[in-house]
Amino acid sequence: MNDLRRMLTSPSGLIYLAFIAIILVPWDKMGLPVITAPIALFAGLVFAFTIKNPCPKANKKISKYLLQVAVVCLGFNMNLEKSLQSGAEGMMFTVVSVVGVMCLGILGGYWLHLQRKTAYLISSGTAICGGSAIAAVGPVLKASSDEMAVSLGVIFILNAIALFIFPPLGHMLDMTQQQFGTWAAIAIHDTSSVVGAGEAFGTEALEIATLIKLTRALWIIPLALATMFIFRERESKISVPWFIFLFIAAMVFNTYVPMPEWFTSVMVWIARRGMVVTLFMIGVSLSLGMIKQVGVKPLLLAVGLWVVISLSSLFVVLQTVN
Repeated sequence: MNDLRRMLTSPSGLIYLAFIAIILVPWDKMGLPVITAPIALFAGLVFAFTIKNPCPKANKKISKYLLQVAVVCLGFNMNLEKSLQSGAEGMMFTVVSVVGVMCLGILGGYWLHLQRKTAYLISSGTAICGGSAIAAVGPVLKASSDEMAVSLGVIFILNAIALFIFPPLGHMLDMTQQQFGTWAAIAIHDTSSVVGAGEAFGTEALEIATLIKLTRALWIIPLALATMFIFRERESKISVPWFIFLFIAAMVFNTYVPMPEWFTSVMVWIARRGMVVTLFMIGVSLSLGMIKQVGVKPLLLAVGLWVVISLSSLFVVLQTVN
């Protein structure tokens, strides 16, 4: 409640709300370009470094649930059969990449003399779905708040960078929509940055990237079970990403149940604008303190894993996906 009150009464909170309102304005109806995901993230970063986050707890919680709502709404614009056919190649590579990144991350952490749990968390975030995987696995292995903060911080920094560099790289390499969507889903950590990069590249890339990324996110469940065994924390609870099943249900409905055009249009608008607002909120949550807390060794491990997964997946995608 204090966060919400501050948002509505403080100058920084009112500016924060004004930014969100500007993002939601349908500029395209007035013949102007809409605010894209990279611009929204950049605006959030500028806000964070100049004005500072007026409501950190509320911002974190709202961005988490808004992303989930946006992803579910996107399902109402996707055909299940076509999406499964388009994303088949990426799903096959998912199995190899998840296991490979986890093994490389653990070995890399040992070589860098990094804390065992920190290396495991960074590897989980890189292998599966960024902050969501870290948030799910952290309580299972009883990671400390410092270990969680460092792992989330380094993954977040790389997510922000990915959103800016991946779409231009995709165009430079003359990638197809399917190639870019597959590559983004495998090589970018967090779901928010995956959908942001996919949207920046094209509609088909967005749909393929979202489908593959959410399929990849289901690996949170077996990873959490494996973590309980490795760290001997058998009484820990597993956080299941239930919204993924709602996303699948929305795709099934859209594929096999006739939907009114107005309903689909509304769902698409919520999905697209919701994702952009989410990225603004994620940008707002970054701070200089978070960057300083990360440290050199965790950053080296995260960047090393990211380079490996990005280059290897790019090679596979260019060779196997049309």
